[in-house]
Amino acid sequence: MAGLKKKSDGASGASRFAAWLRGTPGMENIKPARQVVEQANRLAAVGLAEDLAGLDVAELGAALDELGELTDPPELARFLVLIREIADRTIGLRPFDVQLRAAAAMLDGISVEVATGEGKTLIGAVVAAGWVLQGRQVHVLSANDYLAERDAAWMGPLLAAAGASVATVTSATPQADRVAAYRADVVYVPVTEAGFDVLRDRVRSRPEEMVGISQDATVLDEADAVLLDEAKTPLVLAGEAGATPELDLSVADFVADLVEGVDFEVDDDRRTLHLTDTGINRVEDWAPEADLFSDGADVLTRVNVALYARTLLVRDVDYVLADGAVSLVSSSRGRIDALQRWPEGLQQAVEAKERLAGSAGVQVLDQLLVRDLVTGYRTVVGMSGTLVSAAEELMELYEIRSGSIEPNVPNIRTDEEDRLYETGAERDAAAVAFIGDLHEAGQPVLVATQSVAESERFHRLLTEAAVPAVLLNAKNDREEADIIARAGEPGRITVSTQMAGRGTDIKLADGAAEAGGLCVVGIERFPNPRLDNQLRGRAGRQGDPGHSVFFTSLEDALLREFLPGTPEARDVLEADGLVLDRKHARFIDQAQRISDGQQREQRSLARRYAHLPAQQRVEIVKVRGELMIGDRALERLKQKIPDRIDELAEQVSAEELESAARTAVLSSLDERWSAHLAYALEIREGIHLQALGKQEPLTVYNRMLHEAFPDLLQEALATAVELFEDAEVVDGRLDLDSAGLYRPGATWTYMVTDDHFGSEWSRIGRLLRPARR
Repeated sequence: MAGLKKKSDGASGASRFAAWLRGTPGMENIKPARQVVEQANRLAAVGLAEDLAGLDVAELGAALDELGELTDPPELARFLVLIREIADRTIGLRPFDVQLRAAAAMLDGISVEVATGEGKTLIGAVVAAGWVLQGRQVHVLSANDYLAERDAAWMGPLLAAAGASVATVTSATPQADRVAAYRADVVYVPVTEAGFDVLRDRVRSRPEEMVGISQDATVLDEADAVLLDEAKTPLVLAGEAGATPELDLSVADFVADLVEGVDFEVDDDRRTLHLTDTGINRVEDWAPEADLFSDGADVLTRVNVALYARTLLVRDVDYVLADGAVSLVSSSRGRIDALQRWPEGLQQAVEAKERLAGSAGVQVLDQLLVRDLVTGYRTVVGMSGTLVSAAEELMELYEIRSGSIEPNVPNIRTDEEDRLYETGAERDAAAVAFIGDLHEAGQPVLVATQSVAESERFHRLLTEAAVPAVLLNAKNDREEADIIARAGEPGRITVSTQMAGRGTDIKLADGAAEAGGLCVVGIERFPNPRLDNQLRGRAGRQGDPGHSVFFTSLEDALLREFLPGTPEARDVLEADGLVLDRKHARFIDQAQRISDGQQREQRSLARRYAHLPAQQRVEIVKVRGELMIGDRALERLKQKIPDRIDELAEQVSAEELESAARTAVLSSLDERWSAHLAYALEIREGIHLQALGKQEPLTVYNRMLHEAFPDLLQEALATAVELFEDAEVVDGRLDLDSAGLYRPGATWTYMVTDDHFGSEWSRIGRLLRPARR
């Protein structure tokens, strides 16, 4: 089926060249999708609709089964006519023509930009139904548990009538239920949960324990966020690596007294810091017994890590305190992620800073990049309200073709130019006054901020100005659906982070449209224009009136970090600090372009560094799969220690011997792979030093990993041999645990950021190596 094959079967060279000439690399002409919907409407007009009216839902479903290949335009047109009728009968939603165009394009392998409020959930269900008819299994990958559960329940009757079985997998789904769920035709599952299930299957010892994800076809909601913003985030499988360490409160107390600008300095971008000579002298006075540049270098390391935690990781921006623990805030989603943590040392340093109980150490067993999860599917298509601006990069990284679907009703939202002020205080005062006026006029307002702390700070400003507002951020994200459901009420003010209702519509209540519709007010520009546009898209859904405006200042973080030294504008100011010269507004645009470009380069770098480990992991997975079959693991051991195997065969059953061999070899292989990952991290943290020797860091990194990999399997086998030689038989079983079997306790999952040259840990890696004086 040519139209449903993997993305590598994408646009022809001629069409890609034509897209390049049009100045829209990665964009695809979706005229065929429009034509097939027109054909569907002609079918309905000539009597097919009347014929369908006499059929019940079961008969409509049976008519779907009679269709041929959906790559044939007439058959696809008949499918669209039938599925439109089934949707109307089962869930009370009759797809608009633009929704059918989007579905037709996606069934042809083209991802689509669809404006907020245009019904992406229904589009995804239509696509899933079409694929199931072609014998495919579909995963609809969502952002979180709530959306997976909601969409499966909502679209379930439609898909069932189309002959598809439907299931949901969330973080709360028991292991036994997951196996059954992943056998369904359509599975609604958060992208991270699907990734964790792939990881957990990788460390199973028995085939019957695996949930067995089939990575056939996937529909991605908010595709650009998943494929770009979150694609460099590793999902990590870990096990506890010993007892919970004692928190080093003495170091936290010491660094609390260090003075910025005297004892240490922070780089302009607030991403790295270093001790000055004065600071190093203070460390030497605090720990006189330690030679900081020799045997006592670990003291300097702990000080640097604690100082980083104190200075550059900010509560209610990078993390929040929830239920007596440090919970990280996802930078891409603005939500608390209970599974996310910093690597060892830094996590405990933040806990010491906050005087919380320390968390247990962990050992990384395996990891999987979100991008590698997604590219593991045979067919990938997605939807988003901001796909076009990401089209070139999506083509470059994933060979994903993109197209744009016009809204069902023309967008009449007004997008105002930024209101730029000289100072942050003047910006805030103007924004509060503006929002207060809208509240008095009965217009609903969504205020978008960039962190939990900023949302709370701005909420306080509104409260102090007697402007009532509701707060939505990572601390109360469980209330998100209820808060967003009321955000379109007249005069309602909702202050949020960028998480604001992603995946849910803000519907205008009675009277709100007459007051001007929803107004989106952004406080500072976001790091890339896609985030700005996603927020603007919250207003003006389905032809509703709406408005958007960003309040910015010459003190904004975007300018400070990416365009320092921006000229002052004192000669072009209004009395309230409003900057009239549009040249200064262009500085904001320039800083955002620089930020966006750096993010793009980081994604490309992450992809290049992840390539070789991913290839090596494919080989390990293949070997694991072979060793899980029958007595193959036992045969490997018998080649090494035939006498010992014969001896044990007289003491335990054949089944026990096979099982013990499988456990020993697989566990030893997992142990060596975990060590290999640790080695890769160690190399990567110091790889920037290779540039000093005029060597290309990535080349050195790949060479070192490549050289270390061939011995991995033999080392694992040698470890398994030692286990069998040392293990004793107890009650008819081989006691591998007493012989030192690798069995990390309490296997669990978490996420870390993975920006090789910009993440917290990669930057900390540079601090761990004290400079010579």
